[in-house]
Amino acid sequence: MLYRLLRPLLFRLDPELAHQLAFGGLDLAAGLGLAGCLGMRTPGRPVRVMDLEFPNAVGLAAGLDKNGEHLDALGAMGFGFIEIGTVTPRPQSGNPRPRLFRLPEADALINRMGFNNQGVEAVLANVSRSRYRGILGINIGKNADTPIESAADDYLTCLRKVYGRASYVVVNISSPNTKNLRDLQAASSLDALLAVLKAEQHILAREYGRYVPMAVKIAPDLDEQALRAIAAQLLAHQIDAVIATNTTLSRAGVEGLPHAEESGGLSGRPVFKPATKVLRILGEELAGKLPIIGVGGIFSAEDARAKVTAGASLVQVYTGFVYRGPNLVAECARALAEPSARDELRPERRPAR
Repeated sequence: MLYRLLRPLLFRLDPELAHQLAFGGLDLAAGLGLAGCLGMRTPGRPVRVMDLEFPNAVGLAAGLDKNGEHLDALGAMGFGFIEIGTVTPRPQSGNPRPRLFRLPEADALINRMGFNNQGVEAVLANVSRSRYRGILGINIGKNADTPIESAADDYLTCLRKVYGRASYVVVNISSPNTKNLRDLQAASSLDALLAVLKAEQHILAREYGRYVPMAVKIAPDLDEQALRAIAAQLLAHQIDAVIATNTTLSRAGVEGLPHAEESGGLSGRPVFKPATKVLRILGEELAGKLPIIGVGGIFSAEDARAKVTAGASLVQVYTGFVYRGPNLVAECARALAEPSARDELRPERRPAR
C-alpha cells in the first residue's frame, strides 16, 4: 500500500535519481528496523535447488543492486534470495546518461547501463559490511575495455574473488549493453569459456572446502537451434543452473511508445512471452537435469506460476518489482508455496562434480 502511494512521486523523477532516492529511504528504514513494514508477510516454504536451501522460490534479479549496497533493506522485502551485480574486475562508470527509460504504458523499462559498478573489491567490501545472511548470488561480467578474446580472464578474476562470499555465481554473457558480449553465447566461444571456468570452480572448491554452484545467464533473442546447442554445452560442462533470460533487443509490444526507440535492453511485460518460450525450450532439452531460474516479465502470481509450469525451479523479479513494489514478492512466493505449484517445481538432480 505504501509503495503504491509513493510510486507516482518517484515516477515523476529521472529513473536513476528515483532509484537512488528510493534506496536511500529503504536503507534508512532498514537501519531503523522498519523495512519489513513496506512489504507483506512472505510465506516460508523452502525449496532446494543447486544443493542450496532457498526460503522461498522468489528472488531478486541482478541489476537492481549492482554493488551490494542495499542488502539489508532488500533482505527485509521477503526475497528467497538476492542476486547482485553485474560486477567487473575493475570499477567502471558504464554508458553515458541518460541510460534508463520507463515505458509505463507497457509496464516496461529500457536500459543501456553498461555494467556500471564499483569493481569487485568494493562490492565485496559492501557485502562484508551488510547484515544480510540469506542466499546471495553474485553476477559477474567483463570490463567494457577488455577485448572479447580476453573475456575469460575477467570472468576468472571475478570468480576467484567472489567465490568465498557467494552462495552461487552467475556468468553473465547476455547483456546487450557491453559490446560483443553476446558473442560468448556462440558454440565455440561458450565451450572454451565454460571449460576454463568449470576447471577453476573445482580448484576453488578444494581451496575453500565448499562447492559454490555456477549458473549461466542467457538472452531471450536466441533461436531454437542456438538454445539447444547451449543446453548441450551446459550439460557437457556440468554447469549447475541456467538463468533464462536477460533483457531483449526486440521492441515487439512497445512500438510507437515514448522511448521505445532508445537503444538497450527491454524488460518488463513485453519480454514475458519470449523469455518464457526460451524457458520452455530449455526445459524440454534439459529434462530436469539442471535447474532453470525463470526471469522476465513477472508481474503477478500467475506469471510466476507460468514460469514454473514452463520448467523453472526458481523465479526472479526486477521490472515487476519496480512497478509493483514489495507486495509482488509475497504474492508470488505465496502462489509458489501452494501444493499445486510445489508439485511443478523441479526436483533437484545433483550432477556429478
